[in-house]
Amino acid sequence: MQHIPYGRQDITSADIDAVVAVLQSDFLTQGPIVPKFEETVAGYCNVKHALAVNSATSALHIACLALGLGPGDWLWTTPITFVASANCGLYCGAKVDFVDIDSRTYNLCPQALASKLEQAEREGRLPKVLVPVHLCGQPCDMQAIQVLAQKYGFKVIEDASHAIGGKYKNGPIGDCSYSDITVFSFHPVKIITTAEGGMAMTNSDELAHKMALLRSHGITRDPAHMTHEPDGPWYYQQIDLGYNYRMTELQAALGLSQMTRLDSYVARRHNLARRYDALLADLPINLPWQHPDSYSGLHLYVVRLKLDQITKTHRQVFEALREQGIGVNLHYIPVHTQPHYQRMGFKPSDFPESQSYYAQAISLPMYQTLTEEQQDRVVAVLKVVLQA
Repeated sequence: MQHIPYGRQDITSADIDAVVAVLQSDFLTQGPIVPKFEETVAGYCNVKHALAVNSATSALHIACLALGLGPGDWLWTTPITFVASANCGLYCGAKVDFVDIDSRTYNLCPQALASKLEQAEREGRLPKVLVPVHLCGQPCDMQAIQVLAQKYGFKVIEDASHAIGGKYKNGPIGDCSYSDITVFSFHPVKIITTAEGGMAMTNSDELAHKMALLRSHGITRDPAHMTHEPDGPWYYQQIDLGYNYRMTELQAALGLSQMTRLDSYVARRHNLARRYDALLADLPINLPWQHPDSYSGLHLYVVRLKLDQITKTHRQVFEALREQGIGVNLHYIPVHTQPHYQRMGFKPSDFPESQSYYAQAISLPMYQTLTEEQQDRVVAVLKVVLQA
């Protein structure tokens, strides 16, 4: 029985050749390919600065630090995301809170955000940073979020880990038109991959400079940023406490090669999504809803079970699909229900829309090399499971 995963990378001979060329070059790290990859992504996104790092988690961390997040501050995000979107606040010593999701997009809800901000202003606990997450590749309502950011004075980091290649209001996701910083992930199951890796985008020279320092030990070789004249050509200074979050030349070479296929990858995902929409239309499930302002990166295709119309439980459906070789997944377990966050006082009932989503959601296989025959098999198995 063939196993069909929920997502997988597509590595071509051109990708392999690009990586081999680096292996045979003078630089395996901190060479010319990382800047070239950064320039390519920045150009694609129409943004001033792109900083490649070893993971999107690292990008989120240095983004928070560059924005001055620290002890006594609040970071808000959505419960329906990977834990990194919240953990980046904890890394900085800040406190974390959540805003419930919209029932149709599954993204952070602007109305819930507005209500929570009104209350937080009265209580003197407004967030310093908000991290809206473009779940499945569909952008959040960034225009509404930007209006609230300007009103209440918080900074915005778009977690676009799922969303490279997508658009919002006809602009590329990553152009930072509505945010201070945008973060991409290049993990193998994402739309393009560098094996592990991430990138932070910004139009701010100051934020770009801070993040460049923070990703490489807080060290500079630029005399303009030193406290005194260099002792000699060997000299560098550590002017901040940074980290080793650099991307290697090997990773950048792979990413640079993959970027040539980004648009075709996303277009293929849209074809697959339209086909799913048609094939699944009569089943007792809610299909993904796409906001007319958005062109999703379509990293994930999430359906929600209409549990009142089927005889199986959520878990039984999930397990039955897995038993038949359909590698479904669940994105995500609400972060506030994780033991680490429960110890902070969060209760599952705090964010009811997120809990409802978690009780019904299943991610079906979605990746650019998924064939129509494989997709037909996913649909056929799902039909049998739901009707049994």
